[in-house]
Amino acid sequence: MVLQLGDIVPDFTQETSQGTISFHEWAGNSWVVLFSHPADYTPVCTTELGTVASLKPEFDKRNVKVLALSVDNVDSHKGWISDINETQNTTVNYPIIADPDRKVADLYGMIHPNSLNNLTVRSVFIIDPNKKLRLTLTYPASTGRNFDEILRVIDSLQLTDYHQVATPANWKDGDDCVVVPSIPTEEAKQKFPKGVTEVKPYLRMTPQPNK
Repeated sequence: MVLQLGDIVPDFTQETSQGTISFHEWAGNSWVVLFSHPADYTPVCTTELGTVASLKPEFDKRNVKVLALSVDNVDSHKGWISDINETQNTTVNYPIIADPDRKVADLYGMIHPNSLNNLTVRSVFIIDPNKKLRLTLTYPASTGRNFDEILRVIDSLQLTDYHQVATPANWKDGDDCVVVPSIPTEEAKQKFPKGVTEVKPYLRMTPQPNK
């Protein structure tokens, strides 16, 4: 199955390190970051899970739940979590899905046979409160993910969902935004009272509307 942006993501019921969850029900009205790992006790993933634990307050204030997945079982996850807490000086404070039967991995297309045989690749899915897929990222096993970038993307998605702007290259929260092409410049000047700078007729900038 190939998931594409805008698709309703598959539901599932699965054991996790924090008990059984039914995914859509668990997600509720929150955004979700679902991120997968090739296996337990892998070094790069250990640093990633610790980093996400330390960033959980940042996810919380954006109404984002985080959910990890690895193909090993719950007992293995719990042992690994102890190592993560010890080595990364943190406390893993979110569930890790146990997926030994590869059920969720298959639903979400996390198995890339030419890359990792029957193990999950290092995938990221950002899912909105309507259960729609809004972003996918896939990293090689050797490269740890940049979770500051994932937070940046969430900031952009949440901003652009409610205001008729887009975010330019390297944008971060508080920077100027692009006025979407569908709004004529004169209308944009009314809509964005902080000002509109016309660089080109198709490239208009405005201060971030919600700041």
